[in-house]
Amino acid sequence: MKILLLGYGKMGKTIEQIALDRGHEIAGRIDINNRADLETLRKDDVDVAIEFSAPEAAVDNIRDCLKRGWPVVSGTTGWLEHRLEIEALCRETQGGFFYASNYSIGVNLFFRLNKILARFMKGYPSYHVSMTEIHHTEKKDAPSGTAITLAEGIIDQLPDKTRWINDAEEQPDAVLIESLREGTVPGTHVVRYDSDVDTIEIKHVAYSRQGFALGALTAGEWLVGKQGIFGMEDLLGESI
Repeated sequence: MKILLLGYGKMGKTIEQIALDRGHEIAGRIDINNRADLETLRKDDVDVAIEFSAPEAAVDNIRDCLKRGWPVVSGTTGWLEHRLEIEALCRETQGGFFYASNYSIGVNLFFRLNKILARFMKGYPSYHVSMTEIHHTEKKDAPSGTAITLAEGIIDQLPDKTRWINDAEEQPDAVLIESLREGTVPGTHVVRYDSDVDTIEIKHVAYSRQGFALGALTAGEWLVGKQGIFGMEDLLGESI
């Protein structure tokens, strides 16, 4: 499989190494310093693009790939106000687009557990829910896309929660997300239900980028030859 890497930071390099170990070919490595090189690639040069760039670059990267007929796996967060536009373009070009806020298998199990716990907590209004997410200091967006997905899962289950807020005073109708940036932490997410008498907490801690990179590469392998808009539940099915 010929893979175009859009974004060649730490995640792009990790995906590259796993891809080469699995016998794939790197068709190109595009970042802010060589964006013009994208124009030199022909349609048949690329089987799939894997996009882990920056919020300000993601939309143009995805748009350009779909227009060229390349399916795209995107893991960049912080651009989702443009998601409907990208999905419309995917349908228009009859392309393939795969997005996840987090490609780790463990995190996607955590997403499911988070929804189940929120459903259980629906009948116990004495508990109030909040979240903390911790990432490395180079992460540009806050809250993380993973934290937003967790908050959306809670909102889907708790009728008194209609939105999330970040680093602000608690509001009765909102899920509070605290964002911390520390050292080289790959990612920690905590969902907490506090009452006057006790606390219930679930937590996911990532130890490295390997799990994210392997999941994104697996999504790329799965996406080749498909048309439509997909996510991790399509890839993993009922196993999560």
